[in-house]
Amino acid sequence: MLSKKQIKYLRGLANPLDAKYQIGKRELSKEQIDMLDKALIKHELIKISVNRSVVSLKEEIAGELSECLHAELIQIIGSVIVLFRKNLKESNYHLPQ
Repeated sequence: MLSKKQIKYLRGLANPLDAKYQIGKRELSKEQIDMLDKALIKHELIKISVNRSVVSLKEEIAGELSECLHAELIQIIGSVIVLFRKNLKESNYHLPQ
């Protein structure tokens, strides 16, 4: 569980990132979950764009993603979801206490 200070720090780091991953009209599939899992292993902090054609609420999708991927939901802003999962072997992020 991240503290508010850590979440604020990660929001700042996520701000300049591009949303490289997208959830389309077919919503979440096993392949997308696997792809996002690999992305979290490699990058730790990722942005996911949710297409307008998605019927489900962004909050539901974000909750499902964070649960399936064992990641922390950093923020939902507009149609973008930001997730973080610390890599225990080699972390690129040193979170403030």
